[in-house]
Parts: sequence; structure tokens; C-alpha cells
Amino acid sequence: MSCLIGIDLGTSSLRSMLVSEDGEVKALSARSYQFASPHNGYAEHDPEKWWQACLETLREVLHTQVDTKEEVRGLSFSGQMHGLVMLDSKFHVVRPAILHCDARSSDQVEELKGLLGEGRIRDIIMNPVYTGFLLPSLMWVKEKEPENFARIAHVMLPKDYLKFKLTGEISTDYSDASATLAFDIRRNCWSREVLDLAGIPIEWFPPCYDTAAAVGTVCKKTAEETGLRMGVIVCAGGGDQVMQGIGNGAVHEGDACSNIGTSGQVSFQSGLPICNPFLNTNTFCGYKKGRWFTMGAIMNAGLSYKWFSSLFETVDYDKMNEKIAKVPPGSGGVIFLPYLNGERTPHLNPNISGAFVGLNVNTGRTQMARAVMEGVAFALNQCIEVCSGLGLSAQSMIASGGAARSMPWLQIQSDIFDLPLRTAENEEQASLGAAIAAGVGSGVYRDIEEGCSRAVRYKDFIVEPSRENHRIYQEYYQLFKDMYNEGRGVIERLTLLGRRE
Repeated sequence: MSCLIGIDLGTSSLRSMLVSEDGEVKALSARSYQFASPHNGYAEHDPEKWWQACLETLREVLHTQVDTKEEVRGLSFSGQMHGLVMLDSKFHVVRPAILHCDARSSDQVEELKGLLGEGRIRDIIMNPVYTGFLLPSLMWVKEKEPENFARIAHVMLPKDYLKFKLTGEISTDYSDASATLAFDIRRNCWSREVLDLAGIPIEWFPPCYDTAAAVGTVCKKTAEETGLRMGVIVCAGGGDQVMQGIGNGAVHEGDACSNIGTSGQVSFQSGLPICNPFLNTNTFCGYKKGRWFTMGAIMNAGLSYKWFSSLFETVDYDKMNEKIAKVPPGSGGVIFLPYLNGERTPHLNPNISGAFVGLNVNTGRTQMARAVMEGVAFALNQCIEVCSGLGLSAQSMIASGGAARSMPWLQIQSDIFDLPLRTAENEEQASLGAAIAAGVGSGVYRDIEEGCSRAVRYKDFIVEPSRENHRIYQEYYQLFKDMYNEGRGVIERLTLLGRRE
């Protein structure tokens, strides 16, 4: 039986997964890492550290399953989106990659808005102009690091650097390219108009392909370093949201997913590029031409719970889940605003921070922990609300990310969204999505849809919403929104005061 490899390059870890063509996980290896923050608001990573993590995990999965080495047909990637990787004419890294969570380019964001105007932003890039996206980060390098800017010959997304190291070929896919702010979403091509206005050569940008397109093969050097067979097909891959969708089997128009990883997203598959006049959602290209998805994104989802848990010396997540399940909806009158690192949908506000509201003498750790889960779900519900206003809806959702392992958090989402939730058996959806794409490009599957039907399975339960809990949450949800609207000014002033050095 053929085997496939999916590699997920995340913000805090890289995972390589070896699966059979029917979706059975043969081996999984991961490496954790931490991005650098040399100044407040900066987020950088040395791409070579990603590559070392990739080499090590590939060696491990192949060593674990030595008998399958000759059966590996294809390999592909899921990658953290928006980040900027720059190479010189000799294909050396110019400087550390600037990541999606970087906030240094606020001046360049305003400059780009002024250059384009709201009309052209809506018509061409169809997304809010925000810090951490590739183009504003590149404009920052142009202005602040002219010596590095002068060395640039190639620009790419994070996962594309790993792909280049494997194959010697530079390429990207439509989904990742469309999340750079340098791409014409409707026409599926780099926008010369946008790049000319920004003073960036279009020649630096790589050719684009469908997610499942074969774009190269494993070169001799990499084969020797990893144990992969030389000539294994490498496919274009995609941004993590597209690949999670594939790994969840959400590949048809109308399918919807909620994801609580470090950040959080609610995404809807569409056969049309949805234009949001308020530009507080994202519309990106999907895994093939003629497919798009619209997404509401929040900055601090699982990160909020990780931060809260870090305040205590010991955390037994299973025991905490048991305790949280016993706390009634509303957490004893406590609401958490999950704005630890600003917010995207619907506020587009980098200058907001988090808060607990409603603390009292009866509030304990368990109530606060549940309030964090509820606050994240409230924020995701705002994303659903905005997408609903654009004509997007779903009868159910597929829940993924780390929160899908927590039954209380699944129930909280279902109750707040008032929607049934399913979860996939394979918890590494992005890696599985990459493996499915590799299967299409290497001829194991006819197309993405067939790959999903053969490799994606769901757990044997559906989380149904409680009508009574939903009724209770409606009142808390309105208070959640009121707290931002009425308290925004005070919180912003406090946030900026705390950033003074």
C-alpha cells in the first residue's frame, strides 16, 4: 500500500506524519520551538531552524517505519500563513523570517492603505491590511533595513522555504499567496498594480500552483539527509487553514470549520470570492482554482488558555476538564475578553488587551478557566455572526485544534454557536490535509475529494447544543460585545500605557 507524508509547519512546532493511503497514521514526529521577539511586538524565526526540525522529524518517521521507505509516493506541506521569508541571489536567507504575529509594520500598513485606497483594497486583495502580512513586512524591510532589502532576490512563505530545501525549486500555492496582500484574489495571480505602488519587484515572487500540484521531487542531497527515496514527488501544499479544511474533510461548498489552536478561526467554503465591504474577515483562495474560503480569525484562542494555565505551577488538563464541566454556563458571572495580543475579526484592533470582568469573592480557578473557554467561543461566535451577514451559513460545524480534545470546550462551542459539532478522528488535521494533497499530486487519489473520502474519518459522536444553555449564553454574549464597545477606550489607553518602555 502506498504511503504519504504530510508536514505541518506551525508557529510553535513542526510535525511530520506518515500515513497510509487509507489514512492510517504510521508514524508521527514533532519538534517544538519558540520564535524570537528581539523588541516588543516583533516575531521572527530563523528558517534554518524550521529546516532542521523538518530533517529531524522526517528521519524519525522513516526510521520508525523502515519497511515503508520504498512505499512513500508523495510529500506535501501545511504552513503558518502570511510570514515573510527572503533569499538572496545565491539562495541564502537574508534575515530571520518575519511572522504573522509580528506587529512592527503599523506604519507600512497605513502607507499601503493610503496608496491603494479602500476601493482597490476591496477589488484586488479583498482583505484587511494588517500587520504581520507579507507585503507590509516587506515594506518595513525596505524602509528600515535597506541593506537587507538590496540583497533580496526571492520572496516566499514559510512552508515554501522547506519545499525549496527539499527540491531546489521555488514555488508557492494559491492559498498561501492570496494571504500576502500582494495577490489579486479574483484573478489568481500576483498583483502588479499593488506591488508597483509598494515599490516591490514582482519578479521576486514565485510561480503559483494548485495545492495538490506536483512542483518537484526530493533531490539527492535531501534524500541522503533524510532517508527519503530520491525522486519522491513533492506537492505545492497550502496555508494551514486550507490544509486543516482538507484534513477535516471540509472541501465542499457550504462546509464550515471552527479551529482553536494558538489562534482561532471559523471558515466557510465557497465557490465565489466573498467581498466583505467592512474588510473585517479574510477571503483567501482555496485548494484549487474556482474555490475560495471566507474566514473570521481571532488572535488569542488556545493561547488564552495556555496563558491562563501558565499562571499555575501544575496543570492536569484532564482533571481541569472534569471540574470545568461542572461549572454552570456563565462561570458564576465572569466574562473573559480574549484580547491578549490584539484582535482581528471583527475589531481589527492591535491596541486592545484582555480582561476578566465580574470577578468576586466566590470566583476560583475553575470558574476563571471556564470563563476563558467561553470568552474564546464568544469571540469565534462573533466571527460566525459576521460571516452570516455575508450570506454564509452552516447546519453544523467540524471542530478542530487542541480544544477539540476538551469535551467541555466542545460543548461550550456548540451551546454558544447553537450548532452541532463533529470532530475528526485524526487530531493532526493539517498534516493529514498535506498528506492527502501529496496523494493527489502523486497519483494515489484522483482528486482532493476522493482523498478525503478515503482518508478522513470522524469520531462516533456528535456534540449537540443545549437549548437552555444557549439561552443563558445569549445574555452573556451580548454583555461580551457590550464590554468591548463601551470599554474599548479605557482598555486601549491601558494597553498603550503598558507598552511604554
